[in-house]
Amino acid sequence: MADAKPGPVLRLVDVHKAYAPGTPVELEVLHGVNLVVDHGEFAALIGPSGSGKSTLLNLIGLLDTPTGGEISINGNETRKLNDLDLTRLRGRSIGFVFQYSCLLPEFTAAENVLMPLLANRGWPDAAMTKTAEALLEQVGLGPWQDHMAGDLSGGQQQRVAIARALAMQPALVLADEPTGNLDTKSADGVFDLLRSVNRTLGTTFLIVTHDPRLANRCDRIVELVDGRIVSDRPNPDPVRQVRREAAIAASSPDSINQGVNHE
Repeated sequence: MADAKPGPVLRLVDVHKAYAPGTPVELEVLHGVNLVVDHGEFAALIGPSGSGKSTLLNLIGLLDTPTGGEISINGNETRKLNDLDLTRLRGRSIGFVFQYSCLLPEFTAAENVLMPLLANRGWPDAAMTKTAEALLEQVGLGPWQDHMAGDLSGGQQQRVAIARALAMQPALVLADEPTGNLDTKSADGVFDLLRSVNRTLGTTFLIVTHDPRLANRCDRIVELVDGRIVSDRPNPDPVRQVRREAAIAASSPDSINQGVNHE
């Protein structure tokens, strides 16, 4: 597999995806998508249900192949790679966070974080264990590293999933509705963690979300409708947006009443 080359972490050029191509029931879902995501970006991908977001994410994650166009990951043109090299590129360059944590409940938090490292190496060693422990500390779950994943709360499980996604130090993390299964407080905590990882490690994030509140806290918002990108706009001051939302929440009647009752 080719080494990473200078340039964006993700480049899509005229990407098409059709199901049952060449048959009477052919269905084209993506129609010439062009997208460039640079290293260190924190971008949201939004759009209505059925717009092609999941299909696009599967292509970017190398879980499926386009019927036309080119996808480059970290400088590697994927159409030039065989299945083995695609698997290696996916394992080393892309992390995944899904709506459901997809942890193995009968394994501990640390063992779940170890899974990508084991898939790459084949056997555990002390360095890998230290990596898993350090990642769990980073996501605030150091004391829970030996707890069974099935015994953790939803928010804790999603934090383990984030640690697992970072185990191989990927250049790109794809997050598909990472807060969609959480309550508001847990969702905010998970989102803040993703943001912190982006800022401290420089990891690139592409986050699919239906939540406009979370999308507005990203640095960039890409909108997909009917298989086409219809808008790609920067969000120049996401911190200001967060403060504005907090101010609106604090001034709401419910918040005021809660404050009076508390006094």
